[in-house]
Amino acid sequence: MTTQKSVLYLLLAVSLFYSTPVHAESSSEAHTVATSPVIDPAANPATDSVSGLVSVYLDGRQLQLETKPILVHGSVLVPMRGLFEAQGAKLAWEDSSKTVTATKGESKLIYRIGEPVAQLNGQAINLTLPGRIEHGYSLVPLRFVSEALGSSVKWEADTKTVMITSAPPINYETSILWGVNLRSAPDAESQTSGDLLPAGKKVHVVREASPFWLEVRTTDNRSGYISAKPKYTDYSSPALREEQANELLAYGMKYLGTPYEFGASPDQTQTFDCSSFVKRIFADILSIDLPRVSYDQAKEGKEVGLNDLRKGDLLFFDSRGLDIGHVAIYAGDGQLLHTYSVKYGVRLEDFSDSWKKRFVTARRVF
Repeated sequence: MTTQKSVLYLLLAVSLFYSTPVHAESSSEAHTVATSPVIDPAANPATDSVSGLVSVYLDGRQLQLETKPILVHGSVLVPMRGLFEAQGAKLAWEDSSKTVTATKGESKLIYRIGEPVAQLNGQAINLTLPGRIEHGYSLVPLRFVSEALGSSVKWEADTKTVMITSAPPINYETSILWGVNLRSAPDAESQTSGDLLPAGKKVHVVREASPFWLEVRTTDNRSGYISAKPKYTDYSSPALREEQANELLAYGMKYLGTPYEFGASPDQTQTFDCSSFVKRIFADILSIDLPRVSYDQAKEGKEVGLNDLRKGDLLFFDSRGLDIGHVAIYAGDGQLLHTYSVKYGVRLEDFSDSWKKRFVTARRVF
């Protein structure tokens, strides 16, 4: 009996001894699985379980990037080298500071991995999400980089696909005639972007934002707004000229009935004569600096015939024994906006036969 008990105790001890490490190993495995980031993408969105879902296409062709893109809080991060080179940019990498410099044409983009701000042609650009290094690859925000290089980006959420469309070559067709500020909004009080655009510089007009503002892109890939007034660029279009003429005439109409005074100073608006009236409203609305007297004003711009008149053209007449002694603004629909009489002051009237008999020339200054 004593021998049997001893054997039983020995078997029990051996059983307990060998079961303990197995239980401990099982416990360790459970801890590893429970804390693995792979099973919880929301806790760490920059994981392979997320990255494999994103595809990137450039002009209809899928990019074969050196590592998979990742989707982080709605932003797609991609390996920078493949992205830059696919869009025609030259890349330089400074390893000690983790800084990438990309150049494409006259555009230069500088970005330090991990920073929330990049530099595009010397201007600070905020990123919605900083770049990062994942698995040995430097990843940068796709939308920011592509749009900075002039491409457009579309995100298709259903298929988790990014569609990049390269911008067509830009024709910088418009010349700056007078130094002008590039602004962040079509407003003289808005922030300026960089230095004054100098005379002779070329820009591309994206659109006519208003009668007085053009949205433009510069040769160094900056976008903004510049004055549309004729003084500053050689840009023009029938629609813009029409809108500017309407603004000019609307402003002149505010002075209907203002008293006539021969020799009135153009530096005030209490009284006008014909040429001081014309000089003042052209300066105030279009920044066009006309000479003081009608005879000299008739030398400005280019001559147009009566059959080709449009709103805003200047009409000149003989008066007071002078070959040219009076000026009026053509208001469209056979009407003149001008002043010549103490009785009427500034007035709008028909371009009647009596005026046509005294007509000398017409000039277009914008």
